Amino acid sequence: MVTTRQTKQQMALDPLDFLGLDAQLDDEERMIRDTVRTWVRERVLPGIEGWFDRGEFPVEVAKELAGLGLLGMHLSGYGCAGTNSVSYGLTCLELEAGDSGFRSFVSVQGSLAMFPIWAFGSEEQKQEWLPRMAKGEVIGCFGLTEPDFGSDPARMRTAARRDGSDWILSGTKMWITNGSIADVAVVWARTDEGVRGFLVPKGTHGFTAKDIERKLSLRASVTSELVFDECRLPADAVLPEVRGMRGPLSVLNEARFGIVWGVMGAARTCYQTALDYSKSRVQFGRPIGGFQLTQQKLVNMLVELNKGTLLALHLGRMKDEGRLAPEHVSLGKLNNVREALKIAREARSILGASGITLEYPIIRHMNNLESVLTYEGTNEIHTLILGQAITGIEAFE
Repeated sequence: MVTTRQTKQQMALDPLDFLGLDAQLDDEERMIRDTVRTWVRERVLPGIEGWFDRGEFPVEVAKELAGLGLLGMHLSGYGCAGTNSVSYGLTCLELEAGDSGFRSFVSVQGSLAMFPIWAFGSEEQKQEWLPRMAKGEVIGCFGLTEPDFGSDPARMRTAARRDGSDWILSGTKMWITNGSIADVAVVWARTDEGVRGFLVPKGTHGFTAKDIERKLSLRASVTSELVFDECRLPADAVLPEVRGMRGPLSVLNEARFGIVWGVMGAARTCYQTALDYSKSRVQFGRPIGGFQLTQQKLVNMLVELNKGTLLALHLGRMKDEGRLAPEHVSLGKLNNVREALKIAREARSILGASGITLEYPIIRHMNNLESVLTYEGTNEIHTLILGQAITGIEAFE
């Protein structure tokens, strides 16, 4: 017998928050999430189809994002908001619910460009760059990947040599988000002392950035090639507090954490679009949401969306408690990107031919997620990281 209490409980179930995860957030986390969600609705969604279609990123939003306190928000001091990791994750989720390009911009600015300065820079470097980057006055980028060395960055060819007290930097970096719009590049290069990080300001002689054109993914995002031709840098251009691959890999871990959350935003938009469409699209005299096969697809999306979001929240709490290992982030990145892409593809099938147009957001998110699957560690690399973690045996080579 179904009781009144059970009926009310069933009626209260939210298709977009089926597990009631909102109740697991505190007031500040909800406020930040809702603020970002409103900004995305008002500033991203009205223009994203055009930006994606034209291959543009609206650089002017940098100061708007800064005004919301989102640039370097999880860092403390130097004009940064100092929020917890869950708040940063929720921000990534809401931004990527709009478009991966906007989450990428905030992720690169805060996690890949500001974080290494904050973690490994001198006090002078922090004072010079971080306050202006937090205000959106200075845009940063992160140069690690090279044309021939993506998943194996330790073999990078970009190198820096000493010349008196100066450094001479030469090499090429590829697939660099924010590259041509950046005012400063955090560039990793081989030296006689191991891999070092360098701050290379825009306008440095021998430093050029060229955008990568004809992309079918992350079109509302700037992706560039950086070329360094005998760039002369002063001694204080190097990040003094780190040597070796620990530097860039720890920075990547910060960005991967944001991806764990962000892709659930893209997945939520795809699921919500498919759910709404299924209730309004009529075939054979009834909404297609009333057919068993369509309901199976929707339920598959619902399950993975809720599992992925719960995983992101758990990892966020672990990070705030100081218990998060890089392998945990690899698990989150591997699972959530993979499942978000499946959700996008399943959602596209519900929309049929309408799903391949920019009139709906699904194909845009699907294309973007193909890039997210690759960057900040490919699906294969995170698989091997986890394989080593559970067997103790390295299988990269």
